[in-house]
Amino acid sequence: MTRQDRQRIAAGLAEGRSYAEIARRLDRPTSTVSREVGRNGGPSDYRPERAHQAAARRARRRTPARSPEPHDRTVLEVEAGAVELAVGMGLPKMVARVLIGLWLSEDGRLTAAELSRGLNVSPASISMAVGYLTQQGLIRRERDPQRRRDIYVVDDDAWYHSTVISAQQTLAAAEITKAAGQTLGLDTPVGRRLARGGAFLERISLDALASAERWRDLPP
Repeated sequence: MTRQDRQRIAAGLAEGRSYAEIARRLDRPTSTVSREVGRNGGPSDYRPERAHQAAARRARRRTPARSPEPHDRTVLEVEAGAVELAVGMGLPKMVARVLIGLWLSEDGRLTAAELSRGLNVSPASISMAVGYLTQQGLIRRERDPQRRRDIYVVDDDAWYHSTVISAQQTLAAAEITKAAGQTLGLDTPVGRRLARGGAFLERISLDALASAERWRDLPP
């Protein structure tokens, strides 16, 4: 990869572009861009000149990096695509990277230190991301009493818990909206609008809760 390629990668990251978009601009595989950024500080700390110097040092040692095996390339492609999809659905990029990193790990269990090393980001970034994901029910935290560390886990119940939490939050919003409509009066345009919106959200939330319970043990 040339110095100019690395400068274009940095420019794309600064513009908030995905790995896939940057790769298309460079006419390179998405996995190449993902690997280049990951091994040189991650998207928040990528510096093109520093990355180019690191590549030059590796070349001087005459120990070129091993090309990823076909399986490794597949995982990198899946990871990049999944992160891009999660970001498109509204997750912050770092949160998405942590979530997908856990989903693609061998047993769905990683410590904060393992996540930090694997994603090449600071422990503070991991702390922020796992806090958000835990709150949303997408992962859970386990304590390892022997080594005094937290282990973050994604399991078969992750989507169930996330769906229930989201539906409960929407149901609470529905109750507040309906109450506001009653307070303002159903004989007013605003009151009717709020009451109708609250009723809609209530039904959707209750349906989601019932559906989550019905399909919780759905086999793969």
